[in-house]
Amino acid sequence: MSSSTIIILSAFLFSFSIAASAANFYQDFEITWGDGRAKILNNGDLLTLSLDQASGSGFQSKNEYLFGKIDMQLKLVPGNSAGTVTAYYLSSKGSTWDEIDFEFLGNLSGDPYILHTNVFSQGKGNREQQFYLWFDPTADFHTYSILWNPQRIIFSVDGTPIREFKNMESKGVAFPKNQPMRIYSSLWNADDWATRGGLVKTDWSQAPFTASYRNFNADACVHWGSSSSCSSNSGSSNTWYSQELDSTNQDRLSWVQKNYMIYNYCTDTNRFPQGLPPECQSS
Repeated sequence: MSSSTIIILSAFLFSFSIAASAANFYQDFEITWGDGRAKILNNGDLLTLSLDQASGSGFQSKNEYLFGKIDMQLKLVPGNSAGTVTAYYLSSKGSTWDEIDFEFLGNLSGDPYILHTNVFSQGKGNREQQFYLWFDPTADFHTYSILWNPQRIIFSVDGTPIREFKNMESKGVAFPKNQPMRIYSSLWNADDWATRGGLVKTDWSQAPFTASYRNFNADACVHWGSSSSCSSNSGSSNTWYSQELDSTNQDRLSWVQKNYMIYNYCTDTNRFPQGLPPECQSS
């Protein structure tokens, strides 16, 4: 085999290992709990989670990832979803885990869902930002994305950025960069806190509650043991590895945060009487 053939083959294998590809849920995920309440349907193109009074359900990715762009389309529980939480997140394991969270807090019919976001680094969270959405997330599928590279984490909805968490290790703020994470999702009852601080309880006469998933996409570095499908050099050849918000997306982020953000830990001086966290004090 010629050296040029080897180079071409190696490039192909590398691109395959990190390629963005439409998922098959049988191939990429495993159902982890729910006793039959989670189902993979349509030859692996659709996954549904359901919740009743006995149990919720959940799944996780077979792969672990260390940086990448993760997309998933979700259609949330319709109608009176008060008390329910649909969680979709990246997380590592252990007492000093890293985690990047989307959580969708249900509400009474006609009231908006709350999209709750958080970032944990080395076991420390308390970085909540919450949003209303500018559409009905139960009427159709919408794309929820996490872009995670060594410089920043960007949360997006249908391609519109809603939150950016920058690497501020220079200010002593830990940043998720060393621990590979799996994708997890679950639908569960949290009526002790999810809706109006627990004042509104789950109406079990509406059960089962169902959330649906499709079109998972991971343009990401897959991690196996101590190895990754991306080396430091090859990872940097992917646009997401060094991606940042351009001026258009900075404007879109500002629009979302001005019009749809309903809670920001970085402005909650009552919660942090000794001073806001250091990442909040940066321009």
